[in-house]
Amino acid sequence: MTLIEAILARASGRETVKPGDVVVANVDRMIMHDLSGYVTSKVFDEKVGLPIANPDRIVMVFDHLFSPPSETEAEVLQADRAWARKHGINLLDCGNGNIHNAVVHNGFIGPGMVVVGSDSHTPVHGAMGAFAVALGNDSHAGTVLPYSKAWFKVPETIRIDLHGTLQPGTTPRDVALWLVSQIGEGGAIYKAIELGGPLVEEMSLFDRWLLTLITVDLGAKCGYVDPDEKVFKFAREHNAMQAWDEMEVSPVSERKYEKRLEFDVSDLAPQVACSPTVGNVKTVDKVAGTTIQYAELGGHAGGRIEDLRVAAEVFKGKRVHPEVCLNIVPSSRVAFAQALEEGIVAQLHEAGAMWFPPSTGSNQAVNMGAMAAGDAMISTHSRNFPSRNGSIDAAMYLASSHTVSASAIAGCITDIREVL
Repeated sequence: MTLIEAILARASGRETVKPGDVVVANVDRMIMHDLSGYVTSKVFDEKVGLPIANPDRIVMVFDHLFSPPSETEAEVLQADRAWARKHGINLLDCGNGNIHNAVVHNGFIGPGMVVVGSDSHTPVHGAMGAFAVALGNDSHAGTVLPYSKAWFKVPETIRIDLHGTLQPGTTPRDVALWLVSQIGEGGAIYKAIELGGPLVEEMSLFDRWLLTLITVDLGAKCGYVDPDEKVFKFAREHNAMQAWDEMEVSPVSERKYEKRLEFDVSDLAPQVACSPTVGNVKTVDKVAGTTIQYAELGGHAGGRIEDLRVAAEVFKGKRVHPEVCLNIVPSSRVAFAQALEEGIVAQLHEAGAMWFPPSTGSNQAVNMGAMAAGDAMISTHSRNFPSRNGSIDAAMYLASSHTVSASAIAGCITDIREVL
């Protein structure tokens, strides 16, 4: 069995499962942010009305309305807090970071777990070796909260092996964006994407994170990397190894895949995803020179300590362009604390950047980042749909922290290799 098949077998009390089987699985962790939590809680209270089976398995993170801009949004958080206290669930209040980074750094996700969330990027936790999927609010309210269960059809698996050595200026984020262009948005509907190969094995946990993040853009049910000692070390340090103790996973050589894809990315250039979709990916030279008004390090794919260190390196002796606003949004309190300790906060502040609380940043422009018609932003975010950040006539470009930092200095989209 693949990792996902083994997880679903364990969670449903079966010895084995195969693609196409329908299973009812025990859910190890349910995560939701303040907006989805508000909707789920209303459905649960009004239509279900049962006790929550395992409140210790539920986590709510305030990452969108991290600084409510109006009384209406403040009332949403007020209701969420009251509901969390009433049912005794885990609550990570404002300033803890974006939902996915926050739950990982607080020890709620571990290898072998079944993880469900209302955020569409929940499959990112496949980097931890979890079966992590997005479910609708009604499913959370109707089956997960009262019974700690959800049903799944076991997906077919596509294996992707990555080879080669990345060139200076090209990063795992560039690889992830490029993979979307190669496989296509919706090119892997309801599949499990297994990522491996020499390049993936060499990556750190939070660089693998950038690969599993984009599986939802392929239409996949989930994405994952088989956990190794890097993951186990992190999980042990965060007391998150419980589910793995019951796992039995077949070696790759014995697994059955729908298909296998191999890519050598040795010659890959930095990539930029252009409006209107994540799949509209071009090499940076095709859009270099495009004027920007905003740049942002943040979101599920940015604001990690790795991104902040990159920015500090790129900005040595340099300043933010006078016509650009550079927003820096740490992905978690852990990342912000590390940046403080390493002197990165002061350095980038002096370079002209603006620091925001650990959160989801300008995602959907709920608290920040709204653009007017004709504005353009380049960011490490995971989405660039029209009107996602303000005007439908604004442009959003997605790129690596290297490219975002270089562009913030130049005032236009810039090839980091020119800066290096």
